This record gives sequence, C-alpha cells and structure tokens, in this order.
Amino acid sequence: MKFELDDLTVYFPYDYIYPEQYEYMKSLKRALDADSHALLEMPSGTGKTVTLLSLIISYQIGYPGRIGKFVYCSRTVPEIEKVLEELKVLIPFIEKETGQKQDFLGLALSARKNLCIHSEVSRSREGSTVDAMCRSRTAAYVRNGNDGNSLCDFYNGFEASGRDAPVPPGVYNLGDLKAIGLEKGWCPYFLARYTITHSNFVVYSYHYLLDPKIASLVSREMAKNSVVVFDEAHNIDNVCIESMSVRIHHRHVRQSEQNVRTLKTKVSEMKEKDASRLREEYHNLVAGLRTTQQQQNEDSILPNPVLPTEVIESAIPGNIRKADHFISFLQRFVEYLKKRLDVQHVVNEPPPLFLEHLREETTIEAKPLRFCSERLSSLLQTLEMPNLQDFNSLINVTSFATLVATYSSGFSLIIEPFDDRAPTIKDPVLSFNCMDASLAIKPVFERFQSVIITSGTLSPLDMYPKILDFRPAVVRTFDMSLARTSLLPMIVTCGSDQAKISSRFEARDDNSVKRNYGHLLLEMTKVVPDGLVCFFVSYEYLEAMVTAWYDQGIMDEIRKRKLVFVETQDVVETSIALDNFQRACENGRGAVLLSVARGKVSEGIDFDHHLGRAVLMFGIPYVYTQSRILKARLEYLAERYQIKENAFLTFDAMRHAAQCVGRAIRGKTDYGIMCFADSRYASEDKKNKLPQWIYKHITPSHTNLSTNDAALLAKKFLRKMAQPYEGKNGISQLTLDQIAKKPKRGDGGGGGFHDPKSAISTSTTTATTTVLKTD
Repeated sequence: MKFELDDLTVYFPYDYIYPEQYEYMKSLKRALDADSHALLEMPSGTGKTVTLLSLIISYQIGYPGRIGKFVYCSRTVPEIEKVLEELKVLIPFIEKETGQKQDFLGLALSARKNLCIHSEVSRSREGSTVDAMCRSRTAAYVRNGNDGNSLCDFYNGFEASGRDAPVPPGVYNLGDLKAIGLEKGWCPYFLARYTITHSNFVVYSYHYLLDPKIASLVSREMAKNSVVVFDEAHNIDNVCIESMSVRIHHRHVRQSEQNVRTLKTKVSEMKEKDASRLREEYHNLVAGLRTTQQQQNEDSILPNPVLPTEVIESAIPGNIRKADHFISFLQRFVEYLKKRLDVQHVVNEPPPLFLEHLREETTIEAKPLRFCSERLSSLLQTLEMPNLQDFNSLINVTSFATLVATYSSGFSLIIEPFDDRAPTIKDPVLSFNCMDASLAIKPVFERFQSVIITSGTLSPLDMYPKILDFRPAVVRTFDMSLARTSLLPMIVTCGSDQAKISSRFEARDDNSVKRNYGHLLLEMTKVVPDGLVCFFVSYEYLEAMVTAWYDQGIMDEIRKRKLVFVETQDVVETSIALDNFQRACENGRGAVLLSVARGKVSEGIDFDHHLGRAVLMFGIPYVYTQSRILKARLEYLAERYQIKENAFLTFDAMRHAAQCVGRAIRGKTDYGIMCFADSRYASEDKKNKLPQWIYKHITPSHTNLSTNDAALLAKKFLRKMAQPYEGKNGISQLTLDQIAKKPKRGDGGGGGFHDPKSAISTSTTTATTTVLKTD
C-alpha cells in the first residue's frame, strides 16, 4: 500500500499494516524531522524491520538530501539476511508504485569468513585464521615481492577492474555478493568494502560502529546526515562495554614476551638488509596520525576511543620513535605486567594509581603508553608481518596500554590470582573493564544526526538514556494490537505441594524446588503440543536440574512424551541440537529444548508457531553478582548516574527474561504460553519491568499459580487457540481506507500530559502506550 503520513508518501509493501506499525512510523518520522535520536520498543513479531525500512527509505525518496546513508546495525548474520530479504520486497514495490527504476543500492557487509570464496582460505571457519590467511595473500608488500603463486586471484581481479566497474543498483545479500565475486573474479569482501562508499543502504554488525578497533574501516564513508539504526538493541550497553574492555591472562604475557623477542630479531635483520625503511617508519607513523586528525577535522571519520583527538594532536615521545627503542619500551612494560600478575590476593585499583606505580617501578610515563597500539601497528607493517594472529597477545597488551593511559575514569583495573569459581587453581588475570557504555557509543550519537535504538524488550525505557548518556527526542513503547489474546503470560510461584519455587542462591540445592520444577515441565509436556522451550539461569543450574530429574525419575517420564535436547557451551553441539529439535517438531514427535538465558538460543533464534508453543523461564536470570567486575560497574553507575544496585540488577535480569519468553510469539498469527517460574516474579517491582505488551496480559488470575493451576490454564488457552482465526480489519490490521481516517499529525489519541520540568509527555491510544521526551 501507499499512503500519506503528514506530507510524506510512505511505501509499504503489504496490503495491510498493523496499528502499531503505523504509530511506530509516526514516532520514527518525528525523530527524523527533529534531526534527533529515538528509543523505540516494539513487540516481537509485529514487523519492526519492514516498518523501519519503509519509513526511512520513503524519507530518503521524499526528502532528497535531507538524510544520507541508511545504516542498519544488527547482531547476527541470520538477522542481517532477514533485513535484506525485506528490502528485496520493498524496493520492487516502490518501483512498481512510482513506475520508474530506483537508483538504489543496498548491501550487507560482514567478516571475511562470511564472504571469502578463495578455495583454500574459505575452508577455515575460524575468523582470525581467515583474516590472517587473507592478509598473507593481499597485503601490499606481499603482492609487490611475490611471484603470484600464493596470491589471491580474486583480490587481484578486484584491484584490476572492480573499482572501475561499480555494482549496478539493487539489493545484495551475502550470497549475491559471493555470486558476483565468482562471476567477475572479484573478492566479495573488498567489493563490499568499496561499494558501501556509494550505497544508499548498508547493514552490518554492531561492531562496525561500536568497536573502536574496526570502526574506522567503514566510518569514513558516512556523512553526518546518515541515519543509524541499532536493532535488537536491548544488550547494546554490554556490546559497548565489551568493545572497550581488555583481559590479560598470564599466558598472554608469556606469549607477549615471545612476540617482543621475535620483533627484536626481525628489526635486527632489517637493519642489515634495508635500514632506510626503519628510518622512514617513524615518519610514516606521524603522517598517519596527521591524516587521521585531518579526517576528523573534516568530519569524515569517527573519533577512535582508543586514540582520542588530544593524543593525535600530541607529538610522539622520543623514547619510542626508533624501532629498537620501542621494542625495549615494550619489553619493560611486559616485564612489569608479568610481575603484577604474580599476586596472592585480589588487587583493585584505579588507572591513575596503576600508572603511578608503573612510573615508580619502570620510569615509564603515561604519554608514550598512549601511542603503543598505533606504534605497534606501524612496526608490524614496516616489518611486513603477514600473520598478525601470531601477535594477538602483544596487540592485546598494547591495547591495554593505550586504554589505561588514556582514560582516568570510567574503567576498573582488577588483578585476580584465580577464578572465584575455581579458587584452588592459580590462573592470574588482569581485567581492565569499561564501566561506562557511553564511551563507545558517544561518538556515534555526536557524529550522526539521527540514531534509532530499538528492540522488542527495552523496558524500562528510562534506563537506557541514563546508561548510554544521551537524550532522545522520542522515547516510546508500543502495545501489540490483537483481535484475540494470543499470548498467555503466567507466573508460577509454587509446586503442586504448595512449596515455593525459586532460583535464588539459597534455594539452589533444595530438592523440593528441583522436584517441583521438574513436575512443572512434566505437566506442560502433557498439555503443550509440538515444541516446548525452557530457559535456565546458568549452565551450572541447568546441569544440576537435569541431574536431579534423572535421579528422581522425572526425566524418564518427560522423555516418554517428547524428545529432549540440551543447549551446551559448544556451538557445534548446540547447532546440532537445534536442528534435531526442529526435525522432531516437524514430524509431530514433539520436543523439549533445555536452554540458558544469555546463551545462543535466547538471542536471535526464533521458535515461531509449532516450534515454541510454550516457553518456560526457570528462575530469574540475574547476572553472577559476586563478580568483582560487576561490583565495580555497579558502584560506578551509582556514583555517576545515581542508579541503585538493585534497580540495575533487576532491570538487567528482567530484560533477559523478557527476551527469553519473547521467543514464543513471532507474529500475530502465532500464539504461545510464557511461563515465569519463580515466586519472585509475583512482586510488582519485577512484573512492571517487563515490556508493556507482556505486562498488560498478566492478570491477577495469572499470578501466584501452582503447577496444577498452570497446567489447567494452559490447556484452556490452547483449546481456545486451536479454533480457526482470521485477522480483523480495524483492530489487528488496518486497510488503506482506515489509515486515511487516522489523525495526520502528532501521536494522536487520548488525553496528553506535559510537565515542563521533566520535559515528558505521555499519551495513550487503544494500540499504544507513549512516552515522549524533548530536548
């Protein structure tokens, strides 16, 4: 359909649109009109992806030059492919409606391992191995001094003709790019890297914008008026923190010592063969830093958090200008780390104290440390080291050196002699952990005029502006409009014997809890057809439960009714389990999948229709609260953002619980049961942290249930859902005529409230619950 939204013509490639999709478009357009950011929560299975694509691409067409490139960030390759599938439907529809061919180019960018077509390199599925093998065949110094036997023909083909023959307009997924590569003899990875410079749309992983070590690969090609969307962004703060954190084990220090010795030998050999290159090396580094500064001044690349602007503007200290001086510098620093890791107790100190102790022990100042990462990169290029993965440990050490010398706050430095879970085994580790997610994402908010943070599980919405330190113009959560109630969330607080059930730590070894959890699953297998997915708070808890169920004979009863598959920490084993689980559901045998919150299955795996008629969440998935790293972050959040410890822990646990149970509903024709099995879910401070589209269906009659009550409720619900169903126009879906009757401006409906002090207004319609913030 094609309709008008304010003064914008919106192209939507389906005959019907959901009310929440229409409201989502209105909020999204409001953010784009304001050249500002938005935080939007939309229920699972309501077409969030196609809604984003339709509105923003229609905006590109309707207001030429107003917004630039459309950058869509997702988490996994399957999600990236889904985005491009929707785009392949949308663009032909726009061409049909407008009657003209669109000059539109959209593509995906992914890691080398997902795009490589080289017969030998592509055999390896390990990313770092593929990267190293690729560099050994494509680096300039390799190509200049090679007879061609070990080079990549696809890269050479792209360099010879690929840049002069641009990819024609269209939408290209990873398979399409590989097909072009095989047809033309071009490398798909470098083709994608080059093509995004003139594309209208690009979809790739979060890390291409948030990880400072790789952000510069693509950021230079994006203008300030680009629109960035982070989809499935409920864990975006964790992605930011991981991209800025470093862990150094004792084995890394040992390997770094070997790396330094290797560099020393290579430098000595080069002095004998080509000393002029070493003399030029420092000048090349200075030129590179100045180029980076020039690009930042021209607003053409993102500031790199690992190498801030003030560092780039500084002169490189003289004690690391020459290669042999720098190697000696690294040797002293690695020796110091080796000494610091030889501890008998936990050390927790701020970065300034670490630097002060470093200076006293080794006379190493903070200033040269800031340049370690870039200086090592320059040296490795000068020495023509193709296998960079051999130097990963030293690269990790220099990244730590740059970070610790750059940031005096927002980080914690903890040295532990062993893992708390294995205190008898000495395994010292230095953890330099980012505690402030805004450090990684701040350049993105400042760089682009509109950044959209969206997911199906962002509640409570007021937490994200705090932990990401930004002020969105639009903050809104949407309900799911349903002609029938197709989801059944319920809270089971006790077993059939009325004993309370909970995953709290003090109840972990309680046999009655294990038995009641087992009986709950058993009763559900008697009632629920096809697929049933269970989530546990940790792998250890899952293993303990399964062991207890075998001892109590419960597992044998479960297996009489359904096949049982288990998620493990091994990716290959889990993939096999998922495939067999699906096969069991397809052939009518039915199956149970035992999974873990925060694991692979809970993120990005859809159990639509018969694959997930019920999802059971055993316990509340709190993070491991005894972690010193977590405690340091909680202290920082309390001090910096006034976020109380319990408030953040509950927020984090409930968003993961919502993400798990949300696997049950993947569309409006789908239906499913969401079972929260823990007595603590009955408290209001837990329930109100769930997304509105789940929370509104938790009635008093669905709370404080026993195992028998839950089974009876599930049976009644499934019997009702088994009846024939068709969507009803005007309730769960809108026609073009019904859209024409909608309010043309504003967020419509209901009595609004505006508080000038808080700059928050709320409005409620039959389909949405809205919270708006304005700067």
